[in-house]
Amino acid sequence: MAHNAHSIVSLGTAVSELVHDGDTVALEGFTHLIPMAAGQELIRQRRRDLTLVRMTPDIVYDQLIGAGCARKLVFSWGGNPGVGSLHRFRDAIQNGWPQPLEIEEHSHAGLANRYVAAASGLPFAVMRGYRGTDLPKHTANIKPITCPFTGEELTAVPALELDVAIVHAQRADREGNVQMWGLTGVQKEAVLAAKRSLVTVEEIVDVLEPMPNAVVLPKWVVTHVAEVPNGAYPSYAHDYYDRDNAYYREWDGISKEREGFEEWLETL
Repeated sequence: MAHNAHSIVSLGTAVSELVHDGDTVALEGFTHLIPMAAGQELIRQRRRDLTLVRMTPDIVYDQLIGAGCARKLVFSWGGNPGVGSLHRFRDAIQNGWPQPLEIEEHSHAGLANRYVAAASGLPFAVMRGYRGTDLPKHTANIKPITCPFTGEELTAVPALELDVAIVHAQRADREGNVQMWGLTGVQKEAVLAAKRSLVTVEEIVDVLEPMPNAVVLPKWVVTHVAEVPNGAYPSYAHDYYDRDNAYYREWDGISKEREGFEEWLETL
């Protein structure tokens, strides 16, 4: 497809073209390849009223919530991994600062299945995982459903209606084909589930060398690719750099009080 020759753009251009106020946006990546730089670009461009989706909202979502970008959070676990609470997330929930935050909570399996359903073009996913839990009482997007074959009572979750998926990967070629390897979460499903997508990569190369178990997102499923070295920092990019554990610990102090967070925001 000819338009893909122009799919490689700067991070700033990609965010301004793809993400609009009020959009439903997922920044996905599990333990590594977390699209931190892209999340901070959303803050710099002052996006507002976003519904943010993520299986494990961590410090990049703390930053987005504290900066006033988020209206709603759809998630399945939230915290500063290995450290503790997300103070900006907590402040938004408890005190409505900088604005009230609506939340929709799922299990990991529930949210992963919502991505899979959307990626598959199906209206919902069916699972057993919510039986015996209180989540269906608190989350409108979990409904009982009866198996038409056996009569078993199951639960259904709707496909995620994503405007934009943003993920980070190790590399892309000049045509916009993307390769990622190591521990992958629901990045591929998120991209396939979304109307528009941005993949930030460590580097753009002439040829993608074969890698064991490498996930390749072909150019026709990706709207824009941006070359952003260290784009996952302080998380890690397998074979490129390690996780900066000290940063995660420091974030606890930076984000604890509003004043400290606002000082950090000024440096962005």
